[in-house]
Amino acid sequence: MTLNVVFLDRNSLPVPVPVFSFPAHYREYPATSLEQIVDHAIEADIVISNKVRLSRETIARLPRLKLIAIAATGYNHVDLEACRERGVAVCNIRHYGDHTVAEHALTLMLALMKNLPAYQRDVAAGLWSQAKQFCHFGAPIREMRGAVLGIVGSGGIGSQLAGMARAFGMEVLFAERKGLAQAREGRTPFGEVLARADVISLHCPLTDETRGLIAQPELMAMKPGAILINTARGGLVDEADLVAALKYGQLGGAGFDVLSVEPPALDNPLLKARLPNLIVTPHVGWASGEAMRRLAAQLADNIEAFVRGEPANRLA
Repeated sequence: MTLNVVFLDRNSLPVPVPVFSFPAHYREYPATSLEQIVDHAIEADIVISNKVRLSRETIARLPRLKLIAIAATGYNHVDLEACRERGVAVCNIRHYGDHTVAEHALTLMLALMKNLPAYQRDVAAGLWSQAKQFCHFGAPIREMRGAVLGIVGSGGIGSQLAGMARAFGMEVLFAERKGLAQAREGRTPFGEVLARADVISLHCPLTDETRGLIAQPELMAMKPGAILINTARGGLVDEADLVAALKYGQLGGAGFDVLSVEPPALDNPLLKARLPNLIVTPHVGWASGEAMRRLAAQLADNIEAFVRGEPANRLA
């Protein structure tokens, strides 16, 4: 039997996808709006989606749908409960980008500990040229060695980052879940991590429990001058509160690869701020060529496994 496979947002994965070994009619669209989903996928047995939202209402209008293959790790754009009720399988990609995302978080951390954006701005403004000596002293510069890194999320990315940070001589604390009174072995209470960490890096999924994980109360509880890194999901942090904490000097810096809405509106608080201690990158922490090729291979493997009747990376 030939299966209809539809990739709704092909341009989100700019590397080749391996050819399927089973009989398939494959169709791809550069992008798919919410209004176009049913038209694009009405005949689909298998839908591939990176970030196209598949709601309960949309899933109900796709009568042939058997599998949603998510071309990413995050799955908050797919209604898993609706899929379970309909008997639609869902799988995602796992651990393909652990190292490269951890590298990106480390890069943001390094740049902000050394205040490189501020110094680049000073050089461009001519301050070094006007200096009375060989160097220009501006924003404070800190060493990684001896600093405390708090990691929220102890999965593949968080664990990779921990190893990298320890190689720089940092002390690493894995945060316990917010609100838990008793910390599990190997974890530190969330509030203690906020108070002790020189850098906090977020590596947890976006769920109902973690949405708004960091807002004004948590930012005020952080160690003065600390740095906040987010390469996970934008909704974990209240963006307006973050900008206020940076402007009023509570935080020493922030590095974000994710925003609450993507692509963001031009009036997003983090894009409007233009602060020398704030780095925003366009959700590319995962996008090394090596990682994307691993992702594409695993995507095809997940689909092949489903067709063979073998569960692989199943969420539903």
